[in-house]
Amino acid sequence: MPTVAPLDIDGHVLKVHFLGDIPVFATATGTIHRLDGGEKVTEAHQGLLACVKDHTNQTLITGGEDGRVLRIGHDGSVTELAHVPRKWISVVAAGPQGAVAYAHGKSSFVRLADGTTREFAEERTVEGLDFAPKGLRIAAARYNGVTLHWVGTTGAAIDLDWKGAHTGVTFSPDGRFVVTTMQESALHGWKLDGKASDARHMRMTGYPAKVKSLSWSIKGKWLASSGAPAAIVWPFSGKDGPMGKAPLELGTRSNIMVTEVSFHPVEEVLAIGFIDGMILAVRIADGKEALLRRPGKGAITSMSWSTTGKLLAFASETGDCGVVDIAG
Repeated sequence: MPTVAPLDIDGHVLKVHFLGDIPVFATATGTIHRLDGGEKVTEAHQGLLACVKDHTNQTLITGGEDGRVLRIGHDGSVTELAHVPRKWISVVAAGPQGAVAYAHGKSSFVRLADGTTREFAEERTVEGLDFAPKGLRIAAARYNGVTLHWVGTTGAAIDLDWKGAHTGVTFSPDGRFVVTTMQESALHGWKLDGKASDARHMRMTGYPAKVKSLSWSIKGKWLASSGAPAAIVWPFSGKDGPMGKAPLELGTRSNIMVTEVSFHPVEEVLAIGFIDGMILAVRIADGKEALLRRPGKGAITSMSWSTTGKLLAFASETGDCGVVDIAG
């Protein structure tokens, strides 16, 4: 059985990420807790709404109820990237070359490393943002679809339309697909390569609950999702992605819902967090399961692997967090 180093934090923990070898926990109240030779706390926001990792420089990008967009270092240092008074910043994304995106209302903004900022107006409220893996390009999720913008050029935006409320967006690691989470307890995808006349839509339906968590496998062959009593894992290795293919269902536990999924950074192994606080690791190749954590006090809200994949940090809605040593 792997060993678990527990960490109790007051209240709902929104996200956990590894910055280098340091696990960093972000709470809904706006405090950032680092496990770096003991627990260290940074007061970042008056209410935290969004937190993502910037992989290029091992920092966090956060947005809050105080209208601030911050970059937080592994040492707890805080740099303000933007301040929009009286606006809630609930959508942020980290991109290449130090670029950061954030949104409020019907506009998304990309701030480049030199401090210049570009605004992209949408017809509806921006609900999610993601940067393409190559080139400076963003996807903005909105009602009735996604808009793609090239940041460095004045080229026309591309609209990917599909009726309904799109609440989040992700590019595949190879940039061939865009997938959104939807209010209607479904995923929707678009194929970006190939001829415009190709069948470009991918409907991924059948979830009993809204999908709140997505994770791509190391080479982008698989996309794991929450929102069911198992992790639903869609195949993306073929040229048409999951079209016409059934997903894998991993870690099935009768009626106990999966709330969080996180792929291992080196191997095709998926960590699955449940509403009762349990965490399983499942190998894609043969479905073999390993128990990483027994049920706890609250639902798993976030999980993050260390770079080597030997440690898994987890967070929960009741603040009972910790780090699992897989080798332990």
